[in-house]
Amino acid sequence: MIISEPSTLSSISHALNAASVIGVSIKNQSSLSLSKQTDSQLANSSKRLSHQTPTTPTFIAEASTPTFSSDTSKCGSGQARDKYTQPFACDSIWNMPIGSNAQYVDAYIGSKSVGVDTDWFIISKESDPGVSTYMPGAWGEGRCTGSTPQQQAQWHPEAGQLLKVPYDLVIQDAKPGFTPNNSSAFLKPDGRTLVSYNVTTRCQEGAPLYGVWFGEQDIYGDGIDGGHGGSGMSSIGGSIRKGELFNDEPIRHALKIVIWGKWLHYNASSSTPGRRWPARLADGGAPNQYHGSNPALVMGSLLAIPPNVTAQSLGLTSKAGKKIFEAMQNYGAYVVDDSGWDYNYLCLERSAEQEYEQVTGHQLHGDAALQADFAKIIGAVKVVDNNGSNSVGGGGTPRQPLAPPIGN
Repeated sequence: MIISEPSTLSSISHALNAASVIGVSIKNQSSLSLSKQTDSQLANSSKRLSHQTPTTPTFIAEASTPTFSSDTSKCGSGQARDKYTQPFACDSIWNMPIGSNAQYVDAYIGSKSVGVDTDWFIISKESDPGVSTYMPGAWGEGRCTGSTPQQQAQWHPEAGQLLKVPYDLVIQDAKPGFTPNNSSAFLKPDGRTLVSYNVTTRCQEGAPLYGVWFGEQDIYGDGIDGGHGGSGMSSIGGSIRKGELFNDEPIRHALKIVIWGKWLHYNASSSTPGRRWPARLADGGAPNQYHGSNPALVMGSLLAIPPNVTAQSLGLTSKAGKKIFEAMQNYGAYVVDDSGWDYNYLCLERSAEQEYEQVTGHQLHGDAALQADFAKIIGAVKVVDNNGSNSVGGGGTPRQPLAPPIGN
């Protein structure tokens, strides 16, 4: 776990404008170090210390009546998708399967355990109250003490506008041993515009919202950008949704994974040091934070299970483990943040995280069978080294049918 100071919260974005991207880590104001926590304390909390970094987002014009592209040339057939459960264009990175031309290289990820990095998807209505949004007062406990307006507002006025937020929405503060990334996407009442934040927090009903503004995106668009601070990638693309770990249907989209910076590579001489497409960023502290020797494994890498591996050959036993395996073989999982310690995190939308706890009676990291399965999955995973903007998933014949069009 990385120990850091509070001062950078007030400096985030001060050197960022529409023409440049400068990585600044949001640091933990807490003096709590890993050595002061027991393994059991860490194992019983959502242990995340990812460093958030601002990006220059892309924007769309807000429309009073939702309209979206009727171009279905890159879509498959079948029942139309629901944008609330499987958003973005048919050829979005989140909806594209792994292809037959995928080139697999070893990943070398030493961490085997799995937990949850919570993503928040909030659908707002015109009748919801508009609230002010402020920069968090801290990375650790005290996020809701912030009083600084969104610092991006000086370059992007929309960042300073009131945000429609359901009155009863509460997103808890950080606490010792619990420093969630809380990447979020608020869907505006226009039904199209997503507003993304990182370190999202709201300590009580009706209160202001606290978080780092990461721009606006189009729910019908490519879905790449959003509020994951280590990569600048989507807050909700790739999130496991409610029902997906328990129903009898396969997960039909790529996943997101958060891994320890110890395994990520940093090459200062690269044109994109510490990252690759589709990540727009690497962590602000990447030169000192990333220690991996494998040049294929960087922020934004697409991980996948090779086609010759089966759930049976790995000896997987849990339903959730088998579903995660299948999704990672057919669609893969993008690396979107640094966990900050010896753990991997799957990104689950909040309702899916709640469902998991209600159905199983315990948190995901407390599921012994899934932990055992995930260790085997990570042991088998590879990097799709030829994933790119012109060859999403490696190109060639997709392993699964292309996504059908969005119907709403």
